[in-house]
Amino acid sequence: MLLTIVVLDSVGAGELPDAASFGDAGAHTLNHTLKAAPVRLPNLAALGLAQVPTLETGDATVPAGPAAGAFGRLREVSPGKDTSTGHWEFMGIQLEHAFQVFPDGFPPAVMDRFDAATGRGHLCNKPYSGTDVIRDFGPEHMQTGAPIVYTSADSVFQIAAHEDVVPLETLYAWCRAAREILQGEFAVARVIARPFRGEFPFERANEHRKDFSLVPPPTVLDAVKATGQAVVGIGKIPDIYANQGFTEEIHTDDNADGIAKTLARMRQAAQDGTSGLIFTNLVDFDSKFGHRRDPEGYSACLAAFDAALPELIAAVPEGGALIIISDHGNDPTWKGSDHTREHGLLLVHKGGAAGVNLGDRATFADVGATVAEALGATWDGPGESFWTQLT
Repeated sequence: MLLTIVVLDSVGAGELPDAASFGDAGAHTLNHTLKAAPVRLPNLAALGLAQVPTLETGDATVPAGPAAGAFGRLREVSPGKDTSTGHWEFMGIQLEHAFQVFPDGFPPAVMDRFDAATGRGHLCNKPYSGTDVIRDFGPEHMQTGAPIVYTSADSVFQIAAHEDVVPLETLYAWCRAAREILQGEFAVARVIARPFRGEFPFERANEHRKDFSLVPPPTVLDAVKATGQAVVGIGKIPDIYANQGFTEEIHTDDNADGIAKTLARMRQAAQDGTSGLIFTNLVDFDSKFGHRRDPEGYSACLAAFDAALPELIAAVPEGGALIIISDHGNDPTWKGSDHTREHGLLLVHKGGAAGVNLGDRATFADVGATVAEALGATWDGPGESFWTQLT
């Protein structure tokens, strides 16, 4: 049995009931993106996108029709709208308290220790857009070599440095030092290396980004690995779980590379009879277009995935499944540049499971419960499997 999960990072499917408490009442990444920059998504629509609750299908952007797969939405119960919160809940970890954020920047108790670790001081230390921060602080960084430290509405400590000024391995070492500092009362979900390059106003070297996550409690990934089956993390997936629970990790440069490597691994698994899980994150929706409030780019990214979907479906082996989900929203028409508190998308291709309405699931953890049941892993954590609805 082979399951493949593809996370369309930030492709939210409409506000959650508590969206107002996050300032996100009315956000809808899919609807607003497709309204602002219409594109046809025939393959996603055929799979079931056109039947997803709240999705507006009144025009030709997402043509309505009978679903060839299963469809629904996922409700996030953990208090957050960030990558770590969503992905941890997918694999059975529901947070009681949100990861800590630092809207005023990090206190001296953190930054003094960080400065001592790097020996170079720091620049910025406040919430900032990732592209704006290298534009505004990049020239001074080039002169001084001091790392640019910034955060966001998410629980992150981000370190930006030019690749010609700070070698990648040095930047990663600084991130590991920050990860050691940011524990306990100062714990953040992720420390992120944000290298950039080129001339002013610079560009981010996203293919060299690296995330250093808090170590999660045991997840469904650990349970599947314990059965002796493969657990393959593609893209930033292994980083999100602090590299815990994987038998193989595959780096990607962008969405196209992530899709290509997912297809290659699916085909290899079909050839050699591998059983287990392939788990991929496609981050470009979020990092390149959502945060930059670029609906045209976001729509083009959706269209590119739609074009690749038939190949992904064709690579699903008999008895296996392709599960397409999203971890939060990032409505590119919304105010600010942060994530939006939305339902996760849920689409499934499995032979024989056509027109199956999976409804609004009670928790993201239903994904992990489904994986555990399908792969015969022992899991007594939260979540209700929808595997039997597909068989």
